Amino acid sequence: MKKHFLFFIVFSLFTAAYSLETKRFISGSIINTWIWEKSIGGSSNPYTATPKTSGFNKKIVFTQDGRVITYKNDVEIRNSTYQIEKGIGFFDHSEHDLITFEGKTYIIENIDSQNLTIVSNNQDASRSIYKR
Repeated sequence: MKKHFLFFIVFSLFTAAYSLETKRFISGSIINTWIWEKSIGGSSNPYTATPKTSGFNKKIVFTQDGRVITYKNDVEIRNSTYQIEKGIGFFDHSEHDLITFEGKTYIIENIDSQNLTIVSNNQDASRSIYKR
């Protein structure tokens, strides 16, 4: 019984450390200025919007201290907090990295040194693509 208890404690510690490391990696990689390239509507509302078709530029800045600042044509329009966590996707019911800001939750579909793609975690599933 003692071995099982010890195994459970060690397993829990490794699981918690892995979870924290994953969150730290994503949090660190999202911190930057992202410039909106385009948005694509979901199957129930198909559309494509770009800065050219919408008539404005948009950028979002994720800061180290958990803030997200949204700019429209280089004018700040929102300043709020963001949160990154693991969660379940609306369509596939699988675990994903989720980011919540400005009252909406998004699946982080892709993030690398130059690209960020987020998908609304709801039935609309609109996709927004940003570049650094």
